[in-house]
Amino acid sequence: MLSRRLIAVFAAGFVLVPLLCLAQEAAKSAPSSAPAAVAGVDPKFVKEQFGSEFTLVPSFVPLKADFDGDGVEDIAFVARAKNPMADEEEHGYRVVDPYDSFFGVGDPRITSQFGTEDPEHRGMVLLIIHGAGAQAWRSDKPKAKFVIINIPFKQLAVKHLKVKKKVVNAVYAEESGADEMTSMIFFDGKKYKYQPLGGSMQ
Repeated sequence: MLSRRLIAVFAAGFVLVPLLCLAQEAAKSAPSSAPAAVAGVDPKFVKEQFGSEFTLVPSFVPLKADFDGDGVEDIAFVARAKNPMADEEEHGYRVVDPYDSFFGVGDPRITSQFGTEDPEHRGMVLLIIHGAGAQAWRSDKPKAKFVIINIPFKQLAVKHLKVKKKVVNAVYAEESGADEMTSMIFFDGKKYKYQPLGGSMQ
């Protein structure tokens, strides 16, 4: 893991800074120590949308924003997964690993078997639902559903990000571990990508 973090720091310094401009007025979520309080996001909802392999982690506040840029509100929330790929076909979600894809090995059939160096965060995943229609993410038929694995986060927030002259909503993560890195997960129109930023989240 150390070597991947060193690569991330290098990439943040020489790749990210020239390409991305962070908006100062970024909207942030409540601290991750607060209880989940978004109406409709409860264990029953998680089971209906993703199956019995997933358990909601209520200590992280669900994040509401338009992540895919279609003008409809989406939602992201944290769960623990026993086997994230078990119900992928039945419940119509996609398991993705933008973190390990950044480091060159992004096949979730392989990386879902990777362990974490932090036992407290073992099995934690980020679930994202792209909303559809007037009901947005609460729709009975969401536009898309994603299970994002292997992100080493301890705190999450939503911030605005300018990528190629377009402002998008991204999930920012203060990563677990001694390096106190900050990273982002954003949707590029086709898939979710990971990019390290370096430094702790303010």
